[in-house]
Amino acid sequence: MRPAAGVGPVGAARARGGVPEELSARVPAEQRGPGSGRDSVRLLVSRGRAVSHHAFTELPRLLRAGDLLIVNTSATLAAAVDGRIARARVVVHFSTRGDDGRWAVELRDPDGRGTTRARGGGPAGTVVRLPGGVRLVLEEPLSARGGRLWWGRVPDADVPALLRRHGRPIRYSYTERDQPLSAYQTVFALPSDDGAGSAEMPSAARPFSPRLVAELVSRGVQFAPITLHTGVASAEAHEPPYPERYEVPEASARLINAARAGGGRIVAVGTTAVRAVESAAGSDGLVRAAKGWTGLVVTPERGVRVVEGLLTGLHEPEASHLLMLEAIAGGAAVDRGYEEALRLRYLWHEFGDVHLILPAERSHSGHCFSNCPSE
Repeated sequence: MRPAAGVGPVGAARARGGVPEELSARVPAEQRGPGSGRDSVRLLVSRGRAVSHHAFTELPRLLRAGDLLIVNTSATLAAAVDGRIARARVVVHFSTRGDDGRWAVELRDPDGRGTTRARGGGPAGTVVRLPGGVRLVLEEPLSARGGRLWWGRVPDADVPALLRRHGRPIRYSYTERDQPLSAYQTVFALPSDDGAGSAEMPSAARPFSPRLVAELVSRGVQFAPITLHTGVASAEAHEPPYPERYEVPEASARLINAARAGGGRIVAVGTTAVRAVESAAGSDGLVRAAKGWTGLVVTPERGVRVVEGLLTGLHEPEASHLLMLEAIAGGAAVDRGYEEALRLRYLWHEFGDVHLILPAERSHSGHCFSNCPSE
């Protein structure tokens, strides 16, 4: 499983066509055996190029009093709805609601196995018939980058109500079977007053349980809630994320700034939390209350201003999120972590294992001790 000399594991996985199929997490952790819970996943920890392996339940002992976790409160929508274009069956993924009431949507073809495959969008004027006599009318592509997502209008219909009545969670081909919407909600999810939410679960927070949150609080770890409603990712093309709606409340901005001033580490739970808080951070490194749309893509060139650590899932080698990981940890650290994840057969995707990236620890004397990178 190790890559050839001179080739990083992410590049080697890309050359092989992706992560081995058997490393896809097909069902939630709590369904893998008696006594299992959401927190029954493994935790890979990277500090620079030093890597260690843990159970997720050890997280409270890996953080310290004064550290702060940024968590996304966006609830997951039942965003997939069956429809028809003339006689052809399609599946509509409702991605993001625009300010003008339209929705960014993705059309998919059913594959006969309960999941879907890619389908071109459009043309403008296409009418998709949805359950309950509802019609979706496609108007224009969301972006000049491609035709995967289109702006569509649903005249005289309440889309959140449609999703609650007829929708189901978006499911990808590596999963074994349909799951209830509750399987896609995190412990931090809060329903939105306007029915908005995430088309796909902010999955890095999925392993948290109420008991684990309580233990973290009892040890002096703080939580700062933000909201970022995720759109539909590109399962095939791994394109950069489109603009998404976010909010960083004033209280959370104050918590983050105070924790930084007090020497606490700022750890984002998920790439969505990074995108939101970095969108609200000024060039002076201070976070201010902000809301609206963010098109920020965090890359090594852009860097990060606030986030020092990240708890995230394991990403496909083509995923644009890997650029964010490199911005936080550096390319060598990401390669080293993924080498170990492949070697020890960690599980990928939203029901899989998780990766905690922390700043490399150095002694004040400059000498290496137990957390130094191995050569």
